[in-house]
Amino acid sequence: MQNRYAIIVAGGSGNRMKSELPKQFLLLNGKPIVMHTLERFADTERKLQLILILHANMFSFWNELCEKYGFKVPHTVIAGGETRFQSVRNGINYIAERQQQFLDNTLIAIHDAARPLITSEMIDLCFEQTIVHTATVAAVPSTNSIRHGSIEENKAWDREKVWVVQTPQTFQGDILHKAFQQDELSTFTDDASVVEKLGYSIHLILGDYRNIKITFPEDISIAQLYLNH
Repeated sequence: MQNRYAIIVAGGSGNRMKSELPKQFLLLNGKPIVMHTLERFADTERKLQLILILHANMFSFWNELCEKYGFKVPHTVIAGGETRFQSVRNGINYIAERQQQFLDNTLIAIHDAARPLITSEMIDLCFEQTIVHTATVAAVPSTNSIRHGSIEENKAWDREKVWVVQTPQTFQGDILHKAFQQDELSTFTDDASVVEKLGYSIHLILGDYRNIKITFPEDISIAQLYLNH
C-alpha cells in the first residue's frame, strides 16, 4: 500500500491582495480559503496525510482560526522557509524523516493553498496518473494568443502548444526528495521545474479552468461565483 501525502503551501504574504492578512486566510463563503483547500484534499477516495506549510509567525493565528471555525480536518503544520522552494523542501524533508528516507513507495502532491476550487476527483486522478508517469502536473490549454520575448522584440507562439500550469503537481516521493536536495535556482518557477532539472519528463493532466489561484481581490468574487454553481 502506497503512502500518499499532500503538501499545501500557505507561506506567502499575499501582497497583491492589498490586505494585511495573507490571502490564504481571507474568507471565502464564510471561512478561510485554506480551509476549503484542505477539505478538498481530505475528501479524496484514498486517505491522504496532509501537511500545511505556514510561516512560523502564523502558527498561533492558525490555531485560533481552527478553534473559531471548528475546523477538524487532520493535518500537520510545518514551518515554511524564506522562499516557496525552501518551504516545499521543508515539507518533503519532514516526510522523509517520518518514513526514515524510504520514499520509493510514496506519492506526494504539492498544491497552492490559494487554489480552493480543486476537486477531489482531480486530486485522485493526479495521484493515479503519477503511479504510471513519475511526475504529473495539472494544466489547461491557453485560451489566449501568446507572444514570447521582450517589449521590443517578440514573436507569436502557437497557443495550441502552450499550457497554463496549475496545481496539484504530484510526484513519486523518492524522485521529489532527490530533486529538492539541489541548490535553489531562479529558474525553479514551480515544483515540476525542480524535478525536470534532474532529467525527468513531466506528464500533463488536463486540469480545470475553475481551479483558479486566488491572487487579486476580485478573484474571491470569482471563486464565490464558482462555489455557488
